[in-house]
Amino acid sequence: MLSPAIAGCEQMNLFDAIFSNNSPAKLAVLYEQQEIAYGDLREQTLRLSRILALLGITPGDRVALLLSDSPEFIASFIAIASSGAIAVPINMGLRLDEQQLILNDCGASVALVESGLSDTLLRNPQERLPSLKEVIVVCRSDDNPSISQREGPPSGHESGPRIQTLPELLSETEGQPEPKFPPAGEETPAFILYTSGSTGEPKGAVHSQAHIYYTNDTFCREVLKPKPNDRIFSSSRLPFAYGLGNSLSFPLLNGATTILCRHKPSPEVISRIFVDYKPTVFFGVPVIYNLLLEHRRRGHPLDCSSLRICISAGEALPAPLGEEWEKTFGVQVLDGIGSTEMLHMFISNHEGEVRYGSSGKLLEGYAARLLDEHENPTPPGAEGNLWVKGESAALGYWQKPEVTARTFVEGWVRTGDLYFSDDGYWFHRGRSDDCFKSSGQWVSPVEVEGALLLHKRISRAAVVEDFDKDGLPCACAFVICKQAEPELDRLEAELREFLRHSLPRFKQPRRYVFVSELPYTATGKVQRFKLRERLRSSESNP
Repeated sequence: MLSPAIAGCEQMNLFDAIFSNNSPAKLAVLYEQQEIAYGDLREQTLRLSRILALLGITPGDRVALLLSDSPEFIASFIAIASSGAIAVPINMGLRLDEQQLILNDCGASVALVESGLSDTLLRNPQERLPSLKEVIVVCRSDDNPSISQREGPPSGHESGPRIQTLPELLSETEGQPEPKFPPAGEETPAFILYTSGSTGEPKGAVHSQAHIYYTNDTFCREVLKPKPNDRIFSSSRLPFAYGLGNSLSFPLLNGATTILCRHKPSPEVISRIFVDYKPTVFFGVPVIYNLLLEHRRRGHPLDCSSLRICISAGEALPAPLGEEWEKTFGVQVLDGIGSTEMLHMFISNHEGEVRYGSSGKLLEGYAARLLDEHENPTPPGAEGNLWVKGESAALGYWQKPEVTARTFVEGWVRTGDLYFSDDGYWFHRGRSDDCFKSSGQWVSPVEVEGALLLHKRISRAAVVEDFDKDGLPCACAFVICKQAEPELDRLEAELREFLRHSLPRFKQPRRYVFVSELPYTATGKVQRFKLRERLRSSESNP
């Protein structure tokens, strides 16, 4: 049930929902020393809409966005979704072949791309991107002119998409009448978000504009409680469900200001943004919070004085990490769980009611249940596979009916996460496909990792299935130390003794691998399958 604040918006297009209730003079975007008001962002969105009309984009056409977090991304997304076409944001951090796979999977006919991608992405376009007809190159002030001014297919190719720059198209459509946007249908696709690929090939979750309003009315209003003077910054990027809510829908639907940054969110970059723009709300993932704490431990300043609240998602936030952050900076970190399929969070901690180590409480407007491997309800307090229901659930996966049928069942969505519930709080036990049996009993990697992180000398850890000398399954821990450890054998013995008192024997790692870094997806999830591949590779090449 939508609240009175949003009631009726489910039929309103995103353009009107954002710009009809915000003063044109109100600050909408902070970006690279630019201050962009809502009125200016509205005009930029209208100009993008005129370009879509000029290129012949019709309802249902897919328009890809290969753009960094920027005003152009936001204006383009609003224009595409509001026009009845389908926006397809694509992660800039993916490999070239992965970006091309998504472009082909969605069948985009038009793509807006950063100028630095225009040559590499469009190499042999007639062979690799047969559906792509038009490319709009977004030029930055520091771009190479030879790239940003080129028009036509890449050099050496007679066919392929037509390439034009954004300034050229803006000039061509200047003076055209203001476009009219149709009402938003609740079941009409407006955008496709591709899953992060932490466990395999990405899938495109199809969402409508109504799903945006629902997440705003649930997580945003219940947990975030946005204020008009909020300045919101997210280290997670706009092409992801988490980042799209954080940096676009939540600030702009509530008259707040979004802080955008096109550069990789390193501790140095985030620290500079905290100083320059004074965010009041920060969205991150556990690995980012850990990196920021390590940054401070090395003697670098991190000014968190402007923050009123921090949010974490992507992976479960280890309790010691959340506790250390709050103790260090005096700001709570509200951990929660969401998914690309549900668009944003459906379980979250709340300010003043934080229980570190948990994902928090189920949000109003959502239902959840735990089922065993036979899809029967689990007993109270027992672990089970988490299923969730809510009106922000995707319409399905793009052109994947069989996978859609397995994931979306009678209004319920299979999350693939293992959970248990206690006293109204929900506790994550890992991905169901990451758990494994040792000595005939289930081992949750998240539980073992949490025990390891209680050790004062451990910074990060990831646990995967291994096999002992007899070929029996057991746990292997990949570990990152807080400081350089010259005597790793002694530390390993110390860890074994430490876990002997906190975990049953079948959950204790039989092998320790000390590393300097772990593989992550762009959304901050550990890619455990890469760690398993590393183990198999080391066994075949001793």
